[in-house]
Amino acid sequence: MEARIETLTEKKLLGRHIDMSFIENKTFELWSGFMPKKKEIKNIISDNLYSLEVFSTGHFDNFDPSKIFQKWAAVEVSDYNDIAVGMETLVVPDGLYAVFVHYGPASNGHTTYHSIFTEWLPNSKYTVDDRPHFAVMDHKYKKDDPDSEEEIWIPIKNRN
Repeated sequence: MEARIETLTEKKLLGRHIDMSFIENKTFELWSGFMPKKKEIKNIISDNLYSLEVFSTGHFDNFDPSKIFQKWAAVEVSDYNDIAVGMETLVVPDGLYAVFVHYGPASNGHTTYHSIFTEWLPNSKYTVDDRPHFAVMDHKYKKDDPDSEEEIWIPIKNRN
C-alpha cells in the first residue's frame, strides 16, 4: 500500500454531523440529510465532497467499535459569512496527513482502512494524530461502482 505524505493547510468546511459508532453506522442517514441542502451553500470552493470523522483523543488507543465519534458530510467553503440554515462549521487545522487512494466500491472501503491501520501505519515512522480523518470524493467517486476512486486522508505525526 502506497501513501503520499501531505502537509494540509487549514480547510473551512460547512456541513452536518451525526454522532455514531462503527457498530451503529449512520452514514447513509447523514448524507441523505446533507445532499438535498448542499445547493443552499453559496460559497463552495469546489465540487469535492468531504466525509470526515472526528474522534476523541485516544480513540484508537484501545479500539472499541462501539465508541461514539462525530461523522461529518461537508464541502469546503471560502468563508463562514453566509451559513445556510441547518449547516455547521468545522475547521480542519494545518497538519501532516498520509493520503491513500481507495479504488473500487465505497462498500469495500473497510479493506483499505484495515490495510492502513494494520499494515502501513505500524510499519511507518508515523502514528495517528488527533485531528479529523477524512475522505475526499471528487469526480472519480462513483459510490458503489467498481471504477470508483476516493482519497483517504489520515492525520499523522512522527513517532516519539
